[in-house]
Amino acid sequence: MKILLDAMGGDNAPIATIKGAIKASKEIDSEIILIGNEEIINSKIKEFYGKSLSEITNKITIKHTTEQIEMEDIPTIAIKHKKDSSMVVGFRMLKEGEGDVFISAGNSGALLTGATLLVGRIKGIDRPAIAPMLPAYKKSFMLMDAGANTNCKPINLIQFAQMSSIYLKNTFGIENPRVGLLNIGTEETKGNDLVKETYNLLKEHSKEYGINFIGNVEGRDCFSGEVDSVITDGFTGNVFLKTTEGLGKLVKRNLTESLKRNILTTIGAIPCLPAIKRFSKTMDYKEYGGALFLGVKKPVVKAHGSSDEYLFYFTIKQAEKFVKSNAVEKMREEFEKK
Repeated sequence: MKILLDAMGGDNAPIATIKGAIKASKEIDSEIILIGNEEIINSKIKEFYGKSLSEITNKITIKHTTEQIEMEDIPTIAIKHKKDSSMVVGFRMLKEGEGDVFISAGNSGALLTGATLLVGRIKGIDRPAIAPMLPAYKKSFMLMDAGANTNCKPINLIQFAQMSSIYLKNTFGIENPRVGLLNIGTEETKGNDLVKETYNLLKEHSKEYGINFIGNVEGRDCFSGEVDSVITDGFTGNVFLKTTEGLGKLVKRNLTESLKRNILTTIGAIPCLPAIKRFSKTMDYKEYGGALFLGVKKPVVKAHGSSDEYLFYFTIKQAEKFVKSNAVEKMREEFEKK
């Protein structure tokens, strides 16, 4: 298996991508291809490790590119005109079978545009969507969509539910994933027109769609462990995602400061350290890797723009699991036979 990594994408690239790739290469079976400016990548490797890439590992190679898509670039223009950018080259390699999955923390709009235009949508899916995994009680849940489609129709939300169900079944072994519709209340009369119409369609045709629909869920109930997939439009989903990440950081920060407040709290915390570490790990979004871009013909993963080496490390491991599950192939089979 070959994992294609946009070495130049993200706020902390290429240092974070390089370090994350080297760390992950020690624990995965796949080959990693760093896509980007070879001179810059090699100089950073020499600077941080004092060795050449070949001296560190034989599982990472470099695909040289001369251009880079910046965060401020207009997505469609960047994809069409920066043909030798690390992102466009990555998509081209993915499409032509030179890699099995593509990861990037670069310009989100360009990534979504490139995946749709260059790799292509699965037949039968109107709009691909971003689907991150988030922590819940004793498990995790999938949020879909987390920012790809700010304006949606009911059919889009239904397809999000179908895609998430197929993915969770094939990757996590959840036989009948519980799907909830994010709303401001659990009653079927609550919500805007989009949510109410989607609710009625799911209620009446969930078996036909192959969805185990459990009804509306409020934001606070998403973390209960009672739902496997939470469906919403990209605008609401992105606000929900970033609020969740911010709350997680707040909890960890306040907990750390409380334990270090004085000598007594510090000493008293010592017996609790194992439990505190487990809690911190659960609340750390880095542990869950990047967000899958479901609905395109090949596996694509969107890493956080601010990803550090640890998040790239987890995302690379997640990407390998994504490919091994054959979720995209099974998704294509399900939608193309309809």
